[in-house]
Amino acid sequence: MAGTNSSEIRIAGVGRLYVATAGTDVPTTFSTDTATDWASWKNLGFTSGDGVTFSKKDKLEPVDVWQAVSPVHFVYSDRDLTLKFSLMQFNEDTLPFFMGGGTVDAVTGSTGVYKYDIADRPFADVRALGLEFTDVKASDGTAVTYRFGIPRGQVTAADDIKLARKSAAQLGITFTAMASADGSALAGFVMKDSAYAAS
Repeated sequence: MAGTNSSEIRIAGVGRLYVATAGTDVPTTFSTDTATDWASWKNLGFTSGDGVTFSKKDKLEPVDVWQAVSPVHFVYSDRDLTLKFSLMQFNEDTLPFFMGGGTVDAVTGSTGVYKYDIADRPFADVRALGLEFTDVKASDGTAVTYRFGIPRGQVTAADDIKLARKSAAQLGITFTAMASADGSALAGFVMKDSAYAAS
């Protein structure tokens, strides 16, 4: 709806991040059990209180002509779509995701001992990334849920891991969307929110 409407202000009060095999679609079913909706995805657990930073940057190249001092046209040369966040849990899903792939394996002959090897060179680790957050509308107290998904992407930057006595270690990640060969969407939103109903 056009115009001022406080019920359309969104605050990502509680959110979750999920990872899955590349090409997995974000669920469009909104049941009472979120875990059921995201059954084919792995929940990445706690993230830092900073939440997720969503960034979309388009690079435009100006077309200059002799007859004008301002550009007469722009050509899109690049699109960069990223999610930046910090994972708070260390486990068999989060550590390989942060490090760029691979698996955690049990050490033979040792109970409760596990091993993760970091490859000598980077490999492509293409995944699907999903995000969900819920907000409560100020106008009537009803909940709205937003989901955002990147069907193909990979970790393109990893923050330093600080190991200190007075703070929890974090796995800081920048995840960048990648184009699909079939020309499908780079990313997409799925919303359970009446604000988008045609008026």
